Amino acid sequence: MNRAAHTLPLTAAARGADAMAAGEGMWSEADARAAVAGAYHALGAAGLIAGSSGNVSVRMTEGMVISPTGTSPEQVTEAGLVRMGLYAPAPRASSEWALHAALYLDRPELGAVVHTHSDACTALACLGEGLPAFHYQVAGFGGDDVRCGAYATFGTPALAAVAVQAMAGRTACLLSNHGMIAAGRDMAAALGAARLLETLARQYLMARAAGLVRVLSGEEMTAAHERYRTYG
Repeated sequence: MNRAAHTLPLTAAARGADAMAAGEGMWSEADARAAVAGAYHALGAAGLIAGSSGNVSVRMTEGMVISPTGTSPEQVTEAGLVRMGLYAPAPRASSEWALHAALYLDRPELGAVVHTHSDACTALACLGEGLPAFHYQVAGFGGDDVRCGAYATFGTPALAAVAVQAMAGRTACLLSNHGMIAAGRDMAAALGAARLLETLARQYLMARAAGLVRVLSGEEMTAAHERYRTYG
């Protein structure tokens, strides 16, 4: 993986973010397609998507725009993305469309969802472990840890239910023996969460390989959450 590429190029991916900030579903379809295609390209350039093992979506006023099934970052185009509703599959849509739809239905504040099989996140998920509070930046995902959801077959309603449960009160989670999910109010936030989660998972695995990892106390994480209220 090209570590330097972890600074994701967000210009195309974040197009329309100002409009989205005005309220749910304020994307035009053109901006939504630009955001999804830009994010998919950025994730590929960063090494966070290999082949077609990832999917990206943004919420629309009705439904979502999502990356198509079986398409690599090098192949994806704005025209090839799928506009669909949240309750039934659509031709060519990502096999994980139900996961994205379930999160949008459960979490009206979310405007974008990123799902990848990035290396460090997937390695940790294959241990069946979440990410503990080994670093204060874990607080940035909304809690004192990043949960790892139970294993469920990919592309099934069962996996969508696992994702909703693991993401409760969070903007990211791991999926056991599978990968990761990151989400946010807009595409820039979702991409930032995906990049940070992969970085922290890699650092945690490195720390574990070196010795016993110190986990922050509840009081220390409470202080971190308080700082995040005015951070950025």
